[in-house]
Amino acid sequence: MKTLAQIAAELQGYDPQALTCNDVGRFLARLVEPVAQAEEVGIFDALGRVLAHEVISPVSVPPHDNSAMDGYAFDGAQLAAHAPLVLTVTGTALAGKAWQGSVGPGECLKIMTGAILPHGLDTVLPQELAQVDGSRITVPPGRVVAGDNRRLRGEDLMQGQAALRKGERLTPAALGLVASFGIKTVPVHRRLRVAYFSTGDEILSLGEAPREGAVYDSNRYTVFGLLTRLGCEVIDLGVVRDEPALLEAAFTQAAQQADAIITSGGVSVGEADYTRAMMKKLGDVAFWRIAMRPGRPMAVGRIGSSVLFGLPGNPVAVMVTFLAFVRPALLRMMGCTDTEPPLLKARSTEAIRKKSGRTEYQRGMVETATDGTLRVRITGNQGSGVLSSMVQANGLIVLHHAQGNVAAGDAVDVMMFDGVI
Repeated sequence: MKTLAQIAAELQGYDPQALTCNDVGRFLARLVEPVAQAEEVGIFDALGRVLAHEVISPVSVPPHDNSAMDGYAFDGAQLAAHAPLVLTVTGTALAGKAWQGSVGPGECLKIMTGAILPHGLDTVLPQELAQVDGSRITVPPGRVVAGDNRRLRGEDLMQGQAALRKGERLTPAALGLVASFGIKTVPVHRRLRVAYFSTGDEILSLGEAPREGAVYDSNRYTVFGLLTRLGCEVIDLGVVRDEPALLEAAFTQAAQQADAIITSGGVSVGEADYTRAMMKKLGDVAFWRIAMRPGRPMAVGRIGSSVLFGLPGNPVAVMVTFLAFVRPALLRMMGCTDTEPPLLKARSTEAIRKKSGRTEYQRGMVETATDGTLRVRITGNQGSGVLSSMVQANGLIVLHHAQGNVAAGDAVDVMMFDGVI
């Protein structure tokens, strides 16, 4: 396991007092490792979990050539380019069981969606296109060609083919795919255990009486929501006062119970509290000033075998640093191979002032314009303590390190919230 100093030595131009967002990501990618333990879970418990091994299809999907719709199945070689085809209906094939009869030249089979196509039949005429006269149908010229409306055996997956990759998060579609193989359980990494707490004498827990100069803690609840959405096992250690003994006990308990520790508050230079000192005492910790807005101060390191993320105290800064840095790192610890959030392109409806030399995350609302293009506008006050503008947003406008002012109509990157917060 590398120390923080060894990791820093691998990063060209590393400066903890002026760290770019890209360098934070590169540092964390070297710091964290996936949890080793895996377990088998049932499909109903597998949503959002990360595969510990690839899933191989034990069967071909579909297992037979079958009809893609209700209609009439026949040998498409009988079709002529400009002439109708008259066929005699010899029976009906239903989904769920094979047709036992035979279909010869000049004959067809009425067939239901999903029913097996008997040998020699490769084309299905949709029933709404058929001209029916008793036991005979006419296939109008030019309405179908040979092979139409047929699902081929294994066109989704062939037996023995890798269906899902190791490190993939299981989506609702993936659960359905696994079930289509007849598989009841899947191998997944165990849930990541994450302990979190807020620090500061000015923080009130819900239920406490208001007092002058104090604020109710919102960070615990946003962090809880972010971790729960991610599928982590969350350990809430509450609010910890600025007392060395209490902080040491909280950090020690968290390190004993969790793979990762998240704190909010107490990481800024010169703050009148003991959090920074206790982090240093108990672990290998670096304190950063990141070239970003909001969320400049951050601590990262290890206490025991637990990875530590010390986030700023302001509510929006907590959420931004979590989304930009902590979430990708936790996904990596969960064993996930796809950890970076995708960025969407949208055109800004307004001018945005931006200093080059730092990355800025503005709260935005992406909407579809009348011409079908995506537009984004800023939501409300962008102060790092203004949580209401985060609620009004559906994504973060990401203004990159070297980027300058944005004019109305310029394309910008947006990190969308859907499924994340």
